[in-house]
Amino acid sequence: MFIGHFGVALAAKKAAPKASLGVLVLSAQFVDLLWPVLLLLGIEHVEITPGITRTSPMNFTDYPISHSLLMGVVWALLVGGVYYALVRYPRGAWVAGLAVLSHWVLDFIVHRPDLPLWPGNSPRVGLGLWNSWAATISLEVFFFGAGVWIYLRSTRARDNIGRYAFWGFVVFLFLGWLSTVFAGPPPSVKALAWGGLAMWLLVPWAWWADRHRTIV
Repeated sequence: MFIGHFGVALAAKKAAPKASLGVLVLSAQFVDLLWPVLLLLGIEHVEITPGITRTSPMNFTDYPISHSLLMGVVWALLVGGVYYALVRYPRGAWVAGLAVLSHWVLDFIVHRPDLPLWPGNSPRVGLGLWNSWAATISLEVFFFGAGVWIYLRSTRARDNIGRYAFWGFVVFLFLGWLSTVFAGPPPSVKALAWGGLAMWLLVPWAWWADRHRTIV
């Protein structure tokens, strides 16, 4: 799942209105922001295997640090704890932590059984929605659209930056996701990892747009 995770971040603004959207995007995407770093360091591994599922060509052979359930709980506690230590906003800390953990839950729905429960010799789980192209697309659009709707119901633009920076963010995400759906497999694992690292730029973009919006 890709834009569905951003939908969770957008919707989470209603639950923690004083939390920056940048923090919520960082939280909901935390493990996918960590994963390309571990790929480039050779700590985790993936293979590009076209046809392994109908929707994704990724064969996730080894990613227990970023994507196991146990480490998802650890990262959730870490992100929520650091946020609370810096901001002293308990609700924001809880929501940020739950957003981190939501990533594993959504991945569990779409991945084939390749998600480890813990690092080491662990069972691997996944419901395999990626084997249905139509179901995957529908779920992504539903989560993203619901997140945008909830965010818009919870905030309003204070100026043109709040309006156009936000909609630019939404359109960029949606078109970027469509390009990955129809572009075919990435040329190499290294190209995949560097593309994943570029997603870090979305965190300050979300923070910037949200800073120019006010809570309704």
